[in-house]
Amino acid sequence: MFVTTSTKVMVHRTGLILLLLGNSRAFLPHRQQRHIQHSFQLLSTESATDGADSTAAMFWRARQDCWRPDIRDVEKISWGMPAKKKGTGSRGTPHRLNEEERRAFDQARRQGFLQVKGSSWRSQRRDAPLLNSYRSLMDARGRPAIVLHKLNPTSGITDGEDMLVVDLSTLRYPDEFGDIAQKVKERVYSELQIRADENVEKISAEEEDETLDELRDNFDRTMYETRPIYQLPSYSICFKATRQEGKEIGKLLAFVFDTVEEKATKLEKPKGVKPGKSRRHGGYGIG
Repeated sequence: MFVTTSTKVMVHRTGLILLLLGNSRAFLPHRQQRHIQHSFQLLSTESATDGADSTAAMFWRARQDCWRPDIRDVEKISWGMPAKKKGTGSRGTPHRLNEEERRAFDQARRQGFLQVKGSSWRSQRRDAPLLNSYRSLMDARGRPAIVLHKLNPTSGITDGEDMLVVDLSTLRYPDEFGDIAQKVKERVYSELQIRADENVEKISAEEEDETLDELRDNFDRTMYETRPIYQLPSYSICFKATRQEGKEIGKLLAFVFDTVEEKATKLEKPKGVKPGKSRRHGGYGIG
């Protein structure tokens, strides 16, 4: 028997009436009682099936019993203010954003993925504060960091294509990264017919002399439980795509990993924030 939406509404309303009338159900005809009981059984079975499908679709999880920053602290260090929780920021890893980066950061929270120009590298900081802050935010939320790098065709990095990168390290389950990455690749290909670039894997500059396999073999996995995210290597999946395809992948994975903050609003500059002396590290440096 197929249960239509109208049947669901009818059963729901009838159930409310029975709840209000209590023992008055005895006054209903026997045939109608049996029809209502059967309908409720069908709806219960359907709900259980929907729940099973949702569980099967949930192929990822984020570690909870580990060190993670507080979202409010991540916002504060993006302004160059001190965090309450020790280890949230580091003078060796710049997080303070300038005006343009601030707009991209706020937009990423609403869209579920970050869009940057090129590598987002800032020469005066000799690093990428926007990527650092967004990765810390996703670590605080227990979600992968999804970033669309809008590459210049003349840069020589790709043949006129952009690069969408998904960093799974913020989930902090290193033993499950490989399986999750495979599921992500399958999901993107099944819905958008776009394959991941198997030849591109991202390693931070500090570890560029090591191969990714050596880095993973030598790395103490318990550090994912105790270390800040800027001290951990990334585990990334990369997709070469056109600008439009990159945005479609970003939207799809934002839905899959629930990264959209629907109620996110533009952050106002806190009072008392002043330029500091250090142009590079400046937890209190120039924005």
